[in-house]
Amino acid sequence: MSDACALTTKDNPYDPFEQFTSWFLFDVEHGYNSCGYLGRIARTSDQLSDEENNEEIERAIDEIIKYDFMNMYKKVYRRDAGAAAS
Repeated sequence: MSDACALTTKDNPYDPFEQFTSWFLFDVEHGYNSCGYLGRIARTSDQLSDEENNEEIERAIDEIIKYDFMNMYKKVYRRDAGAAAS
């Protein structure tokens, strides 16, 4: 199965998958606005499949990290709940 990924900052102690509200409040209070930044970079569409949108979101996260001159962002993963353990 595929991994879900998210954009976060290196100083955010919260899990964006399991603790989204706390993660989001920390992010906004520190002025990062990572969701908005990702939304401006990712070219998602209702006309794309969920898989295509997820691939575009991961591409956008990689682009943000590539040009992150302050080295503050990182990509984190969550394994799909239905995935079998290796």
